[in-house]
Amino acid sequence: MAVDNRGGSLSGLTEQEAKVFHSLFMTSFIIFTVIAIIAHFLVWNWRPWLPGPGGYAALSDGVSYAMNVLTSLKA
Repeated sequence: MAVDNRGGSLSGLTEQEAKVFHSLFMTSFIIFTVIAIIAHFLVWNWRPWLPGPGGYAALSDGVSYAMNVLTSLKA
C-alpha cells in the first residue's frame, strides 16, 4: 500500500506539485498580461478611447460612418 504524504494540504498537492503548479500559473499569467498590454497599446494607436480635441462629436462621426457602411452592405 502506497503512503500518501500530502500533509493535510488544502489543495491536496504535495509541496513539489504546488511549486510546479505555481511556476506554470505565474508563467501563464505573465504571458497573458504581456499580450493584453500589447493588445491595448495597439488598439489605443488604432482608435483612442479618450476623446481628442474634437471631443465626443468626432466619435459620433465615426459611429455614423460605420453604420452607413454596415447598412450599405445589407442592400
